[in-house]
Formats: sequence, structure tokens, C-alpha cells
Amino acid sequence: MTEPAAVDPREASARLLRDLRTSPDGLSAREARRRLEVHGPNELPKRSARGWPAALLRQLVHPLALLLWAAAALAWVSGTAEIAVAIVVVVLLNAVLAFWQEERAEHAVEALGEYVALQSMVRRESTTGPFPAAELVPGDVVVLSEGDRVPADARLLSGAVEIDASMLTGESNPVERAADLPDAAERVIDSAVLVFSGTTCTGGTAEAVVHATGKATELGRIAALSATVRLAESPLERQVRRVAWLIAAVSAAAAAAFLPLGVLAGLSWTQAFLFAIGLLVANVPEGLLPTITLALAAGVRDMARSGALVERLSAVETLGSTTVICTDKTGTLTQNRMRVTEARAGTGASAAGPDLLRALARCSTADLDAVSGDPMELALLEFAASGNVSLSRQQRTSDQARLYGFDPHLRRMTTVDREDGRLVAHTKGAPEEIVRRATSCVDERGQVFPLGPHEHEAVVRALKEMADDGLRVLAVARRRLTSVPERRDDAESRLELLGLVGLLDPPRREVPGAVDHCHGAGVLVHVVTGDNGRTAAAIARQVGIRAERVVDGPELEAMTEAELDALLTGGAEIVFSRSTPESKLRIADALHHCGHIVAMTGDGVNDAPALRRADLGVAMGASGTDVAREAATAVLTDDNFATIVAGIRQGRRTYDNVRKFVLYIFAHAVPEVLPFLLFALAGGAIPLPLTVLQILAIDLGTETLPALALGREPAEPGLMTKPPHRRTDHVINRRLLLRAWVIMGLPSATLVLIAFFAVLITAGWQPWQPLPSPITAQATTASFCAIVACQIGTAFAARADRALLRDIGVGTNRLLLLGIAFELAVTAAVVFTPGLQDVFGTAPPPWWVFALMLPFPVLVWSADELYRARDRRAHCRRPRRTTSA
Repeated sequence: MTEPAAVDPREASARLLRDLRTSPDGLSAREARRRLEVHGPNELPKRSARGWPAALLRQLVHPLALLLWAAAALAWVSGTAEIAVAIVVVVLLNAVLAFWQEERAEHAVEALGEYVALQSMVRRESTTGPFPAAELVPGDVVVLSEGDRVPADARLLSGAVEIDASMLTGESNPVERAADLPDAAERVIDSAVLVFSGTTCTGGTAEAVVHATGKATELGRIAALSATVRLAESPLERQVRRVAWLIAAVSAAAAAAFLPLGVLAGLSWTQAFLFAIGLLVANVPEGLLPTITLALAAGVRDMARSGALVERLSAVETLGSTTVICTDKTGTLTQNRMRVTEARAGTGASAAGPDLLRALARCSTADLDAVSGDPMELALLEFAASGNVSLSRQQRTSDQARLYGFDPHLRRMTTVDREDGRLVAHTKGAPEEIVRRATSCVDERGQVFPLGPHEHEAVVRALKEMADDGLRVLAVARRRLTSVPERRDDAESRLELLGLVGLLDPPRREVPGAVDHCHGAGVLVHVVTGDNGRTAAAIARQVGIRAERVVDGPELEAMTEAELDALLTGGAEIVFSRSTPESKLRIADALHHCGHIVAMTGDGVNDAPALRRADLGVAMGASGTDVAREAATAVLTDDNFATIVAGIRQGRRTYDNVRKFVLYIFAHAVPEVLPFLLFALAGGAIPLPLTVLQILAIDLGTETLPALALGREPAEPGLMTKPPHRRTDHVINRRLLLRAWVIMGLPSATLVLIAFFAVLITAGWQPWQPLPSPITAQATTASFCAIVACQIGTAFAARADRALLRDIGVGTNRLLLLGIAFELAVTAAVVFTPGLQDVFGTAPPPWWVFALMLPFPVLVWSADELYRARDRRAHCRRPRRTTSA
């Protein structure tokens, strides 16, 4: 048999069977084996294993890691092997942690394989039996029934089924597929005659011919998209890398420039080399990388308590920088639980009578007591029970004389029931089908009227009003019978229209408040869903999303890149309906191109590519698929939109706190570097004010815990009323450097030199005159202690960006108070413990030196407080920046 050419699965079934070189009796075993060799197994392609040594090595040569390696080497050269080993351990721990998180983010494609069925009923050589799904080939005929997972993309040959395609389409309601339905869908995924790999059959039976397997299926296409989409780098990751290279360049350039300068100033080459090492060590923020990692880890823990689990530490900061949220509708904005929200009588009046409730209680196959059955039918039974009309499943079944189950062709179902000694047929289904078969209508009082033109117009008007509210509408009718009908059509003709029922997946209560917080924070919210646009827009407006425009899938596909960019930068909130995986990916790309930081939610397989492409993919933990969870960087355990907003608040707090401890760390560079510059420029006229080991003791000892405590700082007032950070904003900007190096750094350096020279002068020091080693040790110890005193003032100043310290509260960060206590304890140990005195070259200075240092923290804090007061006044006069601008 020749190999089938490329086929059109939507063509007539007879022609498709011819093109696939098969028949309704299936393939022969010999032909199936041959095709399996040609097409390969019905499996998704496996990702090639990455070499873990290379991946781990990338984490070890990160710019900040290189700086820490340099700091470790300098510590080793300086003769302090213990500190060198400690720095190496920090580098290794950070590298292993980052490597582990990166590997976890690469499993999305492997998870797709779990959606391929393991076994399927296949007809070969006129015999039907179970076959491994991996052995299916194009041309095989499969038999589908309720509960089966569709094993491959196939075209129905006979029968009708209901399919749960939400993992591909995002639409929450089951869809009808039948072999003889007309196929007028614009998208292949919506074809009425096709079923797709990975979807689930929720009802009915059918036979279908396979036309695509493995990577050629819709599921395989999505897997290919997920495999090629790169994870977006967070703003913090970009900025840390940029700052690290900047620090490395400045440190190396400063050391290279001042080495010959020191020799020209009269230093020996040994002294000049010592100066260069000290300058490098003073410029390298050894504690920056571990502090950032631990601060983000603390943010991860806080978000987990709020119901958001993140798999990349940087995702915390990304969420805080979000400018646009693209949210799904079902389960995220809504409760993912159908409810009857409106019921009207058969005349179109806005009140339903008891006859409607009785019909709903009888015309069903669900079991409300056991909470089993179709979610929509359970909602209808709950509504009937709320009106004190309920029947047990056993009573309903015993009263039933005939059941005509839901038929996707007819779009209705009917039960013939014994009611008060009479036979009554109860029918429910699509309004256009039921109304067309009705000849009369029943008002809220139970009176029957002919369904004339006037009444028909009232019913049509009621249907339109309910549809405009985003409701899924069912019509309910009855027919009184004298005997059990022999034909279904006899039970479903000349009906009395009892009423219209509108169902809705209601919004979550907390979502409107969360949306309001988003708007207050300058964050736009777009709805990107596979559902109907009218329904999605109605829900969006109910929760406060403005939904100025609805764009469906075909309209989006017809847009040029320029048109889409203009739409997304116009400041409007948009509902994108009937979205495909490609359109979701395109929306994420366009927003990224326009400079937005995008959080994209999703729960289905079709969401995986966009979740990976967005700056932050947010998957649903309760109702989402494993594929979506693997592709995302954050998972909501409660599927709640409000949790995203709580995450934004936590992310903003973390972002601000990162800036606070970066400010705190950078502020100490000036008092550490300036003494070395003074030593070099003086050409030996003054002794070295600090030693290399004392600088390392500051950077890795006294500085670390207060910096970590700043990472746990409470949020400043007004956090969620500020506009989001722009992609071009930097953690380390000119204002931060101005505060660190000028406002706090220069006063700190001046105070340090005052303490240093105070000890020298009282000991009788004169320029170029050597002093006894104990006096020099006391002077350098005074410099060391003065830096620690200034650190206390810097810590309190760094707690606030623009707010007053009294608004935040001096004692609200207990960790900072403990960190300062630890800092003082470490300082005391370095200064007064004999063993550490030998290591760090310290000696206790006179008591009056400590008295001199008492006002140092207040002076440093006051300098920054005066600057921030002026900055607050200037900031209040600036216009507020908005996201759309």
C-alpha cells in the first residue's frame, strides 16, 4: 500500500478514508507496523538532555560570582584562608540553588506526555481491541466512549460525543462533536467533526479515523512552541548582571590606575600592591549576592503563605514590577462553578413559576446528593432545590417512563415522567431548538397562553437580554401525554414553554477589590480566554475590568504587528476571546515588545507557550494541568486572581527592600575606599587607616545581618498607589548612588577619618613619622568601629525611601534591631578578643573614642533625612506617571 499523502481532515469522511489509504474496518496489522516505522511512535518528542556540568558552570561564572571568586582569591592572598573558604561556600550554594531552579523550569514539555492516552480501543482488520496508544498510526480507526482520553488527532466517522477540550481551547463547557454535523468553524480546533489528542470524552460514543499522531498533532504543535520559547529574564536578573559587571570594571580600573599612582606618590611596590588589594576588596560587595538571594527567598516564603508558589526566586521581583496582567476567566476571575443567576417564565417575564422548577428537578441525570454528573445539571438541581423542589435520584428514576438523553445533533434532552398520575414529557436544551418546537407558553402563575408573534417576540427579547449579560441560556418546556411515545419526536413536539434559565460561573467575591487595587497601582488587566467574548466581557465588567473592547481570535489573527502594538499601548483594557496558543503567545510577545512586564495566567496545555514567554507565567494549582504548572514560574494554589494582586504587593515590597539593602551596602563603599585613597595620595605620610581583613570583617560580618533584616522591612505606606516600575528602571539608579555615596557615604567617611586622626594626634603622631604598632592598631580599630557606628545610622536611613521614619516606626523591624545587636557583638569580639585581635590587627582604642562615636549614627541618619525631606517636597510637585504613558 502506498504511503498516504498530506490530507485535509475536514474533508468528507469517504474522501479522507481514501486519502489515508484506509477503510472503516481499519488497517491490516502488517500495514500498521509499516506506518509505525515511517511515522514513528505516537509520542511527543523528548527534550534532549542538557549537560548539567555546563549549566552549573554558567552559575559559577555569573558576574557577581566572578567578583566573589576574586574576593576569595584576595582573602587567600591576604593570608585569611577561613574567609576565603567562607566566600567559596557562598558562591557554591548560590550556584547550586540557581541551577536547581533553572532545571525545574525546563520540564514543561515532558509533562505534555502525560496527556497522551496509554491504551485505546482500535479496529484493525475488522477486529476491535485494546492497543497501546503509542502504536497508533494515521489511518487507524479508534472507538471512543465516555471517559476515554482521545489518543491522537482524528476525524469522526460515525456517532456523536461530548468532548472536554478545555486543556486545548480554554473553554470551560464541553463541546459537541458528531460525524454528520456541519463543519463551518473558522478554526480547525473548533471543527465539529474533529477530536484532538489529549482531550477527554465526557459522553457519547463514536468511531474516528486517525489523521495525525505524535508531533504532528495539535498537542505536538504546542509542545514544539513550548520547547522553542525561551524563559524571560527578570528585570532584577538583568540589572544584577549589569551592576556586577559595572562594579568589576570600576574596581579593576581603580586598582590598575592607583597602583602606579601610589608608587609615584612615594609608596613602595609592596605598599602599592597592598593598597590595590584593599581597593579591590573595598569595592567588591561580597555580601550582595547572598543577601539578594536570601531576601528573594524570604519573599518566596511570604508569597507561599498567600497561596502563590514560585519556582524562580527572581519571579518575586518580576511580579512586583508587573505592568500588565493577562488573566484567564474561568476559575481565576470566577469560581469555576456554574450557578443559575436568572430564571424567567415562558412568556419572557422576569419571574419563573413552580412548573419550571419541577421540570428542572425531573429532567436530569445528575445526582445532587452524591454531587455527581454534569456541572450544569448540578447547578440546575441546586436551583430547583433552592425553591423547595427536589427529588432523590432513586425517586426520579422510578418515576421515569422514558429517557431521551442529550443529543448533540438535536441539542436537547427529554424525560417522560409519571407525575400525579399523569404522563408529562419534560424537555430542556438550546433555546432556539426548544422555542421552535413550542406552540404555547406558561406564565409565572402557571397559566398557558398560545405562543403567538407577540409572545414569541417577548421571548426572543428576553433571550437577547440574558445573553448580553453573559449568561448561558437554556429553555425548558413540557408536554402532557396520554401514553408513552414510541418516537422521540412525539415527546418533543407541540411543547409548552415553561421558561428560560440563565447560568453563569459567578465571579469570586474578592476579585473586584483586587482589580481595584490593580488599577490603583497602575496595572492594566486584560482578559485572554478561550471562552465566548460576550460572556467574558460581561464577567470582566462585573469584577471591575473596564473591557473597552472585545477582540476575538480571527480579528486578532488579521491584525498586523503595528495594529496590535497600537491596541496594546492605547491604555484600554481588552478582552481577547477564542484565543489559540499562537494568539496568546503573540499577545505576550507584543506586550513584551512594547516595554511591558507581563504576568500571564493559564491552566491548560494551550497556555504553556505563553506562560513560558511571559515575564511571569502564573498557573492554576487547583484546576490547572501539569503542563501549565511546569511551564509557569508561579502557581496559585487557590486559582484566585486576588492572590496575584497579593503577590504584586509582596513583589513590590521585595523590590523596594532589595533597593534598601543595596543602598545600605553601597553606602559603606565610600568610608572603606576613601581611607585607601588618602593613604595612596599621601605617599606614606599617614599610615593605612584600615586593613584588608578589617574590610572583609565589615563586608561579611558586621554588615550582613542588618542587610538581611532590611530585606524583611515592612512595606512603606502607599505601596499599592504607586505606578509600577518600568522595564527601563534600574534597582541601582542615580538617586540611590547619590544617597549611598554622597548623602550618607561622604559624611560616614569624614566621621571615620575624624576618629582615625583623633587617635593618631592624641598619640603624638606627625606625618612621615612611624608610630609604634599598638598605636597604629588602635587607630585602624577606631576607623573600623567608626564604620560600624555609621552603619547603624545608614541602616535606619535605608529603611525609608521617601517616607518619614516615624511613619514607619523605629521598632517595627525587630530583625533589624537584632541585626544591629549582632553587629555590635561581632565588633566587640573583633576588638576585645585576643585571638581575633591577632587575626584582624585590632587593639582597643581609648574609652573617649567610643564616646566620640555615639552621635555618629544620628549624624549619618540626619543627613539622609534632610535630603529625603527635600526630595519629598519635589516629588509631590511632579505629575503622576501612568502605565499607558
